[in-house]
Amino acid sequence: MAEGQSSGEPIDIILQSSRDLLRPEELVREATRDIVKEEIRRHLERTLKENPKLDQELRDAVRELLEARAKEYAALLKVGASTARLGLSALPADVRRTLTKQIVDLVSDELGQIVEKSL
Repeated sequence: MAEGQSSGEPIDIILQSSRDLLRPEELVREATRDIVKEEIRRHLERTLKENPKLDQELRDAVRELLEARAKEYAALLKVGASTARLGLSALPADVRRTLTKQIVDLVSDELGQIVEKSL
């Protein structure tokens, strides 16, 4: 059997996985990437600290981006709700009542879980 191939035996699979995890060139590459990213982050932080106007401008831009994303999600929810109402209104009354109750129960459960997780 060629080196680097396992015979399919559990111990061979474990040994091959261990060798794959400990490939030094991968570890060095990842560590170097982390060091470079950290150095860039420090440089940017120093630049922002030296220029409070730029720092505030970036903070404002990030806040505006988050607000825009929130508005986008709210609009998507409105579209989804409108589509659901349209679909429900096209159904016979008895089916509509049953589905409406199921949807309300589902949404209530999901919102309850979201609130619990956020507390």
